[in-house]
Amino acid sequence: MLWKSRVWRKLLSTLALLQCAAGGAIAAEGPAAIPVERFFQYPAILEAKLSPSGKLLALTTSKGGTRIGLVVLDLSQNYKAMRTGSFNDADIYQFDWVGDDRLVFSVVDLAAGGGEDRRVAPGLFSAKPDGSELRFLVKRQGKAFISNGNSFDRSLEWNHILLKVPEPQEGVAPDEVVIGRMDFGDNRLQSLTPMWLNVRSGRTRALDIVGAPARVVEWLFDSKGEPRVAITQKDQRAGVYWRGPTDSSWRQLLDSDLMNLPFQPLAVDDTGQLFVKDSQGPQGFGVLSRYDFAKQQPQRPALVSAPGFDFNGSLILRAGGQALGVRLDTDGEQTVWYDEAMKRTQALIDDALPGRVNRLSCRRCGAEDMVVLVRSFSDTEPGRLYLFEASSRRLQLISTVMDGIEPQQMARVDLHRIQARDGRDLPVWLTQPRGLKAGQPAPAVVLVHGGPWVRGGHWRWDPMEQFLASRGYLVIAPEFRGSTGYGDAHFRAGWKQWGQAMQDDVADALLWAQKQGLASSQACIAGASYGGYSALMGLVKHPELYRCGVAWVAVTDPFLLLKGSWWVEDDTSSVQRKHLLPEMVGDVEKDAAMLTANSPLAQAQRIKAPLLLAFGESDLRVPLAHGERLRAALREAGRPPEWVSYANEAHGWRMQSTQLDFAKRLEKFLGQHLAPAEARTGAP
Repeated sequence: MLWKSRVWRKLLSTLALLQCAAGGAIAAEGPAAIPVERFFQYPAILEAKLSPSGKLLALTTSKGGTRIGLVVLDLSQNYKAMRTGSFNDADIYQFDWVGDDRLVFSVVDLAAGGGEDRRVAPGLFSAKPDGSELRFLVKRQGKAFISNGNSFDRSLEWNHILLKVPEPQEGVAPDEVVIGRMDFGDNRLQSLTPMWLNVRSGRTRALDIVGAPARVVEWLFDSKGEPRVAITQKDQRAGVYWRGPTDSSWRQLLDSDLMNLPFQPLAVDDTGQLFVKDSQGPQGFGVLSRYDFAKQQPQRPALVSAPGFDFNGSLILRAGGQALGVRLDTDGEQTVWYDEAMKRTQALIDDALPGRVNRLSCRRCGAEDMVVLVRSFSDTEPGRLYLFEASSRRLQLISTVMDGIEPQQMARVDLHRIQARDGRDLPVWLTQPRGLKAGQPAPAVVLVHGGPWVRGGHWRWDPMEQFLASRGYLVIAPEFRGSTGYGDAHFRAGWKQWGQAMQDDVADALLWAQKQGLASSQACIAGASYGGYSALMGLVKHPELYRCGVAWVAVTDPFLLLKGSWWVEDDTSSVQRKHLLPEMVGDVEKDAAMLTANSPLAQAQRIKAPLLLAFGESDLRVPLAHGERLRAALREAGRPPEWVSYANEAHGWRMQSTQLDFAKRLEKFLGQHLAPAEARTGAP
């Protein structure tokens, strides 16, 4: 096997071509801590995809400059590297192959922060692998020109997005992709109309959707780009429609309330099979099933189930639509291969790279001349990219995903299952700092995920958790009720439990870690969005547990979330406010007392611990008013918080300068309030 070699050197030299401005130097590593810049750098390699033939490899990378560009390696020409696209005022963030001779990609401006998303759509571009024949296909909203001054006059309007790149078809030139025209209203997508787009000429033509229902917001396509599933939404109702390969018209499979969908379409193949996610058992764990059109319901037994977890993953389809395997995420990512040759290849790679997740993406899958891209990662390393050639059985390193991350310095991540105070199964992720002696408890940061209706933790490297662990803190990340990924019953148990049972779960995770001797009596609570709300409510409801709190882009006023305001712009739709949020959070009239009791703003007088608040000034999900109102209430109570707001950042920090500034503020704040007692007082 070859590791760092001429491929690596060639890649570095070509990536240097992408440099548009000199990058800032990373501070020298001191003896006490890994520099914060290491954790919050842009990845050296973001995405990598093999071309349909497997002879070319495309990479989005930040190496050699301050912007993310697109590079192609010619694997048949001694890894010859070509610069496909780079801009001095934008970053390439999504791309795909259209045959071997052309790529399509979209851009964002990471240097402008998340606030750009309010004004600028990502557009769509195409180019040959060597960067020639660059064509602007879809405008960037709010941007008339980009980099070299070329106009978008003949391109489509900004409200068109890429929906599907068909697999190569024999006898069909790979010149067209499926795009969708988006129509909006009431802060949400109202309809999505698909059409063919020629990536060379920019011409469009109609796609056959005759007889399709109105108000389609999502489509599923087969490998040829033929629409097979149409998903509609009107108010709180959702519909699923199907047109198989032998069908002449669309038929309705489902009409359901959004909150009680019996199944969700996930994928189709070219033989006319529909794969869906539904739930089974008393806990309602999600499973992958085929849909039985005759019985009009998901088949049993399910294709894939993962006890203790919802099915969270995807089918891996061979060109032509045949299922090669299934990729899913339980306590760690894994792939179940149906194809015997892929089973053998996975075993071979796992033996060569043990103790890691090794994700395989193949071309000519299972053949003797198969080419496989391997993304190998673990809880202590963001990852490495390898190329495996089946004919020579050679595994070659292409690049690390992030520079300067030493796995032996990183913290291990583990999932534990504990019982909440009412007996509910409660998954809890722990990131434990290195260097602790056996039985030595560490000061803890309880890190509450946002959403809240998402899964928070995964067995992989996370910059914030690793940063906190590198500073000596045990990071406790509970999957409180209301989180998804652990059964429908766990999800629904969190409805109308903001600040109540959901908050008790967070406290129970800390109490369990303390009882196990993992966490000391010193703890702070932190989080963003809903996690920020939970951090604030932790200080209100369980002040004895936390020495301090950190809340960023946090919901502070449930009534502002649920009702909105003429004076505060946000992106919450009337459908959400009328049908979803009242059922999941609370009704502003019927549940007014409960919401007031669990409002950080209304309970600001009870927040006694030191608090760091941070907000994005362009945030539409949780507008700045949430922070300003709580800040004023705490000032009136005589306990002003530490405060920072970031111009042109939205719901999350996208600019590297913001990420670094916030991380340094967080480090200083925790150091002041969570250091061991003897360190804070100077006692021996």
